[in-house]
Amino acid sequence: MTLVTAVADAASPDVANAAPMVSFEKVVKRFGGASGQPEFTALDGIDFSVARGSIAGIIGRSGAGKSTLIRLVNGLEKATSGTVVVDGVEVGGLSEDGLRSLRRQVGMIFQHFNLLSSRTAFDNVALPLEIAGVDKAAIKAKVGPLLDLVGLGDKAGRYPSELSGGQKQRVGIARALATDPKLLLSDEATSALDPETTHSILDLLKRINAELGLTVLLITHEMEVVKTVASHVAVIDAGRIVEAGRTFEVYADPRHETTRTLLASSLNLPEWLRNGIKRQPSAGDRALVRLVFFGDTAFKPLTGRLVAELGADVNILAGAIEEIAGEPFGSLVVSYSADPAVMARAQQFYAETGLKTEVLGYVA
Repeated sequence: MTLVTAVADAASPDVANAAPMVSFEKVVKRFGGASGQPEFTALDGIDFSVARGSIAGIIGRSGAGKSTLIRLVNGLEKATSGTVVVDGVEVGGLSEDGLRSLRRQVGMIFQHFNLLSSRTAFDNVALPLEIAGVDKAAIKAKVGPLLDLVGLGDKAGRYPSELSGGQKQRVGIARALATDPKLLLSDEATSALDPETTHSILDLLKRINAELGLTVLLITHEMEVVKTVASHVAVIDAGRIVEAGRTFEVYADPRHETTRTLLASSLNLPEWLRNGIKRQPSAGDRALVRLVFFGDTAFKPLTGRLVAELGADVNILAGAIEEIAGEPFGSLVVSYSADPAVMARAQQFYAETGLKTEVLGYVA
């Protein structure tokens, strides 16, 4: 399955029609297989591309292959077969000098910040410039504006131990931007942060993307991160892309079981209800169903009509109105009898009205 990540609708046609910033073609990555070690396939036939100027997300559970995939982009790992192309350059064919040049064009931010505790915020941001041999005057002229950009102009002299988690991540972002990269990789960069700080970091990434035209490729296990910031998403499971497309469409109408599972984890359901969900119904159980409202169905009184169709048996358990990649989107989680006759009437109603639905499972 291929992910062709288009840039935002507001992007210029020239950018939208340009060659992808990143492309994977039939990429396989295996580990082991030598000295009697068992062979493990981490990535199995990956095909997708990320358009210039876009924010794209790769989402999957732990062990799905996300980190391996992103390490192929900056040459920290080499594909067993297939090609990884960044800005027109095949990564696997680069020499050590070529890899160093590539890494100056590819910034990276990490889950645990990876700041040097003995260096101030200013000095942490300056580090890649020092390594590149930039003179002190040029470093000073570069680092100050970067700290201002991430909202830390007044924290230049602070050490990591004096900064909050969100501030540390902002330093990490400024450091990643120091060499004027064309591509920014985010490896679970918000998973160690609280929800409020996560949103502030994601807002910063969106602003950097818009103001600098920087392509952003982020990996995460959190659907909330993807729907907040990414225009397109690929879902990875067991080393394969199992679903991909516009974030709005994938979120509204998930096709693969892995996507549905990741989505269910982001729904605002009480813990006691989540823990009681079953895959198959027993006698007397109730179906737990997610109703999705967008486009033509967004302003129709379909919930009331569903209640009229099925009777007072319908319970509303959760609901939200939000934006996904800038588009309005509403969802309700309802329950009603899992009796086959009731389920059949509901399905007929959904087919007649065009309402998108998903059975999350069954509860007693």
